Amino acid sequence: MNDIELASVAAIKAILYPDGFHFSKSMGQNFLVNPAIPDRIASTLPDDGAWGVLEVGPGLGALTDRLSRRAARMVAVELDDRLIPHLENNFGERSVSIVKGDVLKVDLASLVSEHLEGLHPACYANLPYYITTPAISALLEAKCFEKIVLMVQKEVARRICSAPATPDYSAFTVYVSYFAARKTLFGVPAGCFFPAPKVDSAVIELDPFSAPAVKVKDEALFFRTVRSSFENRRKTLSNSIAPVAGSREGALAALESAGIDPKRRGETLSLEEFATLSDAISAL
Repeated sequence: MNDIELASVAAIKAILYPDGFHFSKSMGQNFLVNPAIPDRIASTLPDDGAWGVLEVGPGLGALTDRLSRRAARMVAVELDDRLIPHLENNFGERSVSIVKGDVLKVDLASLVSEHLEGLHPACYANLPYYITTPAISALLEAKCFEKIVLMVQKEVARRICSAPATPDYSAFTVYVSYFAARKTLFGVPAGCFFPAPKVDSAVIELDPFSAPAVKVKDEALFFRTVRSSFENRRKTLSNSIAPVAGSREGALAALESAGIDPKRRGETLSLEEFATLSDAISAL
């Protein structure tokens, strides 16, 4: 690997431009060009030789470079064919496997089992906005990571890490909190990327639970209840959950059983209250 700093515009020009590389808007490509950011992200990975990393969307490899110095083994999943030869050239002498694939289509659990067996598995990713929600869902539902560190748009970070009865609290907030503990680590200004996006980003950490945060009788019903509660934020729960409960009368009965005021709105319910409510609907 060359000594050039990969988190720089100079690296992009020296490594990619000679091949006629153009950034793909459809892939949401924005590469880090501030070395302090990948340094700080990589510092969240314990440097004890016990961790393996699956990185999604390594790009030119600025974060890959840092993580590969701390992880026992790595597997990097890259969708763009044009970047794979550069990644293989830069990291071929390290314990890094480069795999062409789409995070929404690859078998994440199989990749972890094949490449990171015997290690604590972590996932690191800089997620394009257009796949943020499905990608996070895929990472959580794979149930194979002990730590997930993600670069997302700032507004998405606020939504994921928000609390009940706040403007950013949403069905996706409840979904993520069902599977993992959430925290925002730090913000990343748009100017730290090339090309610079129109919005700022943030790095968040998700620490998946060994079992869901709450126990429910019917997981699918629980998530239907959550989604229905948020579909119209102006509706009271007695109206918003009626389609799930079968009728407004059923909704009122479930709310009474759960000890929840039917005049409340879904955005005010905690994770535990949603679990109690969905179980009450299940018992109708």
